[in-house]
Amino acid sequence: MTVQTATMFNADTHVGPLSIDTRRTSIERTSIDRTSSREDVSKATVELASIMTTASNPVSPGASSPPLPQGARMQDFSPPTRPSSTPFPEPELGQTNIRCLSCPVEAEPDHDHHNHLVESPILGGTELPGYPLARTNLNDLPAEIHECILDHLFGYKVSASSRSSLGMPSVTRSWGTALRHSRRKELSALALVSNVWRVLIQERLYRHIKIKATVQSLNESVAFFAGHAHLRDYIRHIELWFAVFQPKQNALALSSTSTLPPVTLDGLTNASYVMPTDNCSLEEAFYFVSTTFPEVCVLTLEGGERRKAPKVRHYILEDGHEKPMAKVPSVTTLVCKGQWNLIRDEDDFDAFANALPNLQEWHGNYSKAKSKSYLCMATILPRLPRNLTSLSLNLEGVDYRRELSFPSYFLKVSNTLHFCTKLAEATRNLEHFSYTGRVCRTFFELLSRLVDARSTRLKTIDLTVRNCCRHVVHWNESGSGITDMNFINAFEQLVLAGIRSLGRLKSVEYLRIRYVDLDSPVPPLNPYFILRDGWCSGVWSDAIVTELNRTRPEARFEDLAESFGEVGINKDGRMVISPEFPRSRVLSLKLSNYAYLAGGIAVP
Repeated sequence: MTVQTATMFNADTHVGPLSIDTRRTSIERTSIDRTSSREDVSKATVELASIMTTASNPVSPGASSPPLPQGARMQDFSPPTRPSSTPFPEPELGQTNIRCLSCPVEAEPDHDHHNHLVESPILGGTELPGYPLARTNLNDLPAEIHECILDHLFGYKVSASSRSSLGMPSVTRSWGTALRHSRRKELSALALVSNVWRVLIQERLYRHIKIKATVQSLNESVAFFAGHAHLRDYIRHIELWFAVFQPKQNALALSSTSTLPPVTLDGLTNASYVMPTDNCSLEEAFYFVSTTFPEVCVLTLEGGERRKAPKVRHYILEDGHEKPMAKVPSVTTLVCKGQWNLIRDEDDFDAFANALPNLQEWHGNYSKAKSKSYLCMATILPRLPRNLTSLSLNLEGVDYRRELSFPSYFLKVSNTLHFCTKLAEATRNLEHFSYTGRVCRTFFELLSRLVDARSTRLKTIDLTVRNCCRHVVHWNESGSGITDMNFINAFEQLVLAGIRSLGRLKSVEYLRIRYVDLDSPVPPLNPYFILRDGWCSGVWSDAIVTELNRTRPEARFEDLAESFGEVGINKDGRMVISPEFPRSRVLSLKLSNYAYLAGGIAVP
């Protein structure tokens, strides 16, 4: 029944909402409406009479009920007012028909009653045409609804041009750890749902692609995107990985056997892999990206890792007369994995900087800590381009374990230079700085002297401390961990220097200093300090609280607990500490309590 004819069933002449007696059944109300319509048959149309007959009504009205007494009035019913907290406080008059979205969208032939003019007693005889109701399908939904559905299937999508490091930690991860969707092949079938979804699905599937950096792979990619030119504009993040191994030509004979080759201390005696021979050069890779993907924003280069890994060739012919690499002006984020195989001196970095003139964010990750990595970055950090605003540097790989003493490779670095001074020189011109490695209070002390408090752009600082560089007398005084008080004291001095530097770094909104030990007896007790949105948590002491009140008087600690938890004696006579928050994040760590751990206390 259409909306235009629904107003004819109101037998009352008063002006107000439609009155419905909810105490009667639907059949009784139908009989009453039919009786009322007979009283006003002079105003009814032939169409109304055909609708009210038993043949045209799908529900048989049955025996008619006696008419209501004259003057009787049904009780008015008004729907309750929606609360203001609802998304739509006012009801919207939408479409009244419900249709399956999988049905055809072609208009159905009009019925006879759509071609008649109806007369409403409420409107005083105004004739209204009964227009057919509009059809709806999946393509008519708003774009926001489509995006919400696809976010549920693919995961939340963030713009490739947005900052990916500390600003949105709950939405996206760093570009260095970004992964393509694991079910991209299964979800590609959703592109056949509709024309709208075809564009949205392909845009997400081709948003991040990974290609092997060989001459053959690049040629195949060029041929594919030449035949599918509309997909080129969807690529925002391209990843090129350079292989460090290549199967031997006779590897098939070895793989066909069911026995494994014997393993010795030096590796496989019958090794089936050799050095790669088909890897492309960086010159070819940059030319491929610049000519194939006009909208790419993020470029990831994976150099690989192995013992005595070969360096990736920068030019096709390295004869001393190399021409500059092709420029890729659309790339604003560069991610280097296994960076030692990509950049080994300042000339290598200059080649990258010239090819990426609009570079704003650089993620450099080394697979393994070595002295050459520190010495190489020490020459590059003071020469960073001015347009670079964000730097994420990891010089220690993924080995997050406590040390008994300084390793030999770091002693080589410390005998040559103090790396913290190079970090400070690079950070003064940045907006966001993230670093994983060895650092001490000298970094903050020099940084506060180098920056101009009126023009500094630095907003976030994130330090993951592997160990604190310091002068020691004995080798066993240079370890790290929650049971080493020399390290705890050095960590306190690092936090104090960071808080003290906030007096000049007025624009810093986020400061995190943390120590990660995967072998820690009590991981929640790993020292850390966080300042975010005016709230602090982590390690504290009287000196830290006093310095914080001086530099950031509006900042407050979320909690200042005096102890880690309950202290007891086990059956062996050793002291045992049970943290108050064994399964949650500890908000307060008093530094003086670490002395209990340094005395050989057993921690469960």
